[in-house]
Amino acid sequence: MTAVHTIPSGWKRLSLDQVAHIQTGVAKGKKNVVDPVDVPYLRVANVQDGHLDLSEVKTITIARKDLSKYTLQVGDVLMTEGGDFDKLGRGFVWEGQIENCLHQNHVFAVRTDKAKLHPYFLTYQAGSNYGKGYFLNCSKQSTNLASINSSQLKEYPVLLPGISEQNAIVTKLRTWDRAILLFEKLISEKQLVRMGLMQQLLTGNKRLPGFENTWSEVALGELFNPVRRKNTNGETLVLTASGEHGLVDQAQYFNRNVAGQDLSGYFKLSRGDFAYNRSSMNGYPFGAIKRLDQHDSGVVSTLYICFTPSSNICFTDFYMHLFESGILNRQLRGIVQVGARAHGLLNVGIHDFFTLKVPCPPIEEQQQIAKVINSANKELDLLHSQADSLREQKKGLMQQLLTGKIRVGSGCGQ
Repeated sequence: MTAVHTIPSGWKRLSLDQVAHIQTGVAKGKKNVVDPVDVPYLRVANVQDGHLDLSEVKTITIARKDLSKYTLQVGDVLMTEGGDFDKLGRGFVWEGQIENCLHQNHVFAVRTDKAKLHPYFLTYQAGSNYGKGYFLNCSKQSTNLASINSSQLKEYPVLLPGISEQNAIVTKLRTWDRAILLFEKLISEKQLVRMGLMQQLLTGNKRLPGFENTWSEVALGELFNPVRRKNTNGETLVLTASGEHGLVDQAQYFNRNVAGQDLSGYFKLSRGDFAYNRSSMNGYPFGAIKRLDQHDSGVVSTLYICFTPSSNICFTDFYMHLFESGILNRQLRGIVQVGARAHGLLNVGIHDFFTLKVPCPPIEEQQQIAKVINSANKELDLLHSQADSLREQKKGLMQQLLTGKIRVGSGCGQ
């Protein structure tokens, strides 16, 4: 059951359907539609926690007579039916970004009585610990997934201050949103600049001052040796390759231990070794090559191709950035055996992998190029840290404002 919250002075607790109309969306796959029209519609993937992702909006065929029923209106609060546990209650306010846009039946449109409930106030409260706690407790749950139905959404107990206090709360929280959005925009711009810098410096298309010697091109196997040592000393830290975070503790990353009990057959890695995950993932269509930086040692499945530097003409920061840049994707595409995937793995042979050609500038130039890219990464890390700090501040403020522990606005009575 949902924890009982003391209602602050001047607030009410009302079910959502007392102050809003909950609209279910249009179902896909209807046949023999009369007077059909193709229109854009929003899916669960478009509705994120605190924002809308409109980078890919699909269309659906619907009867013209049903358009008015399912067309979104400015101010509608879009909320998802379900997904991962931490996604319950996620949603955002529709601002009319796309004309004549509908919503799928797995996305609810909540149309509030704006004299009683501010759309953004509902969005913030539903996404707070209070809101997520309610949805999690009443949801239908299966392995790693949870869902709610329209009846449970209608019964959501809104903690409701007067509209003037709602307006004041929304104004405060949207100030944090704007600051976070500015950092996210700056991060995106810096990432593009860094990627362009990497593409230029790591290929020799742009040279740093003082370096003019011709680069050589060598096989990967001339700079790195395969790592095939098995886990004979009982190492228990199982690693997995994350696109964003590198080689990380598998148990923490998945929030559960997904490895088998017998780890003796796993490959043993030491700090500075590399591992190639032969699985496509977001941002890495031909797999990701990551260096072990966060731990002194660990083990990975033998499905990984592991390797370690073998040459003093190889500065590993340079090659870490090279692997991260996607410059090898064209060659990897050439050695992947199309249609020959086992358990979702890209079929990249070990021999073919070590024959991949990589640039080999003089070691001093490798070091200077890596220094420039490392500096750009540190700048990005600082921006990410500042954005995360703002998110944590906003999260703490939400818990105080949306439950009445801190009162703001002329209508709060304090």
